[in-house]
Amino acid sequence: MHKMSAIRKPITSSQRPETGHQKTEARNRPFIIPIFLPHAGCPHQCVFCNQISITGIKKRAYPMAKVRSQIKEFLKYKAKHRKPVQIAFFGGNFLGMNADKIRSLLAEAAGFVEQGLVDSIRFSTRPDTINRKSLDMIKDFPVSTVELGVQSMNNEVLTLVKRGHTRADTQKAVYLLKDQNYEIGLQIMIGLPGDNPAKALNTGYRILALEPDFVRIYPTVVLAGSPLARWYQTGKYVPLSLQECVHQVKHLYVLFKQNAIQVIRMGLQASQDLAEGSTVLAGPYHPAFGHLVHCELFLEKAVSALKSTAIQENHIIIRVHPNDISKMRGLKNGNINKLKLQFHLKSVDIIPDSALGENELCVMAPA
Repeated sequence: MHKMSAIRKPITSSQRPETGHQKTEARNRPFIIPIFLPHAGCPHQCVFCNQISITGIKKRAYPMAKVRSQIKEFLKYKAKHRKPVQIAFFGGNFLGMNADKIRSLLAEAAGFVEQGLVDSIRFSTRPDTINRKSLDMIKDFPVSTVELGVQSMNNEVLTLVKRGHTRADTQKAVYLLKDQNYEIGLQIMIGLPGDNPAKALNTGYRILALEPDFVRIYPTVVLAGSPLARWYQTGKYVPLSLQECVHQVKHLYVLFKQNAIQVIRMGLQASQDLAEGSTVLAGPYHPAFGHLVHCELFLEKAVSALKSTAIQENHIIIRVHPNDISKMRGLKNGNINKLKLQFHLKSVDIIPDSALGENELCVMAPA
């Protein structure tokens, strides 16, 4: 049995999120049926991009029968409690496609909504495809969510990566979508050519000002077959290290969370193609990138807690919510080892404590 000794009272992390909100957030997370349309509707290839490498899908678009069968297949795996259900068109520039193709895909998806099997539709597209005409075209379909591939809010970076749109295009697109009451997601990238920590944080603040419903944060990796691969091979581009990218993403994650903007993804979706090593030539890819960010946040909280008092013992206990054990331990116990080294500790015990909220920790000394 442990009790307080050298540390007179538990040191509790001051950053305590709304646990009830997190639980509700998890219950309301949509069940996504993804339809990947790599490069469909894209006017050109951006420097960093190779959607075929990421998705493993060789064709630019599925035939309608394939779309229908994939939706039916995914619906077999939906648990009864999972709501809402959304059909999502990802991987390309949805509103950049031929208008007839857009209508055909939306009509196919809408059929499942009419049957009560699906709640709504979502898609990702470029900011410069959002205008009154394109929104009028989709207004009669049950589209609820639109994601914009913003990537950066720095015009110099956007020009360098040949993105083909500007910061103003993103701002205009968000205003138009808000006017039509769409749920809005913004996707940004860290470590793009010409980017740096200050520019990335500035992008974060500009995104914050637009008040999206959620964001995704992706690291820039060097994909085989992308123009960036040639830049990397000739020394024109040097990717961020994994540690530096995690550090930058951590600051953005905190910025968004502190302002009640949900971060629904950090890092690329893990896949067999990415794991094989022939797709990602270099850069901060990790199959558990988001977990690494959370681990660094827990390490930061633990260091702050330990610094706030004079420690007279070389054994400590850190209590965390059961869901946060692995985040506090760090990848391969990395956080424990760092704490031992920094504070000259012999042992660090991580103990589950369901009385604590998620993302909260309590440091104490054993008897």
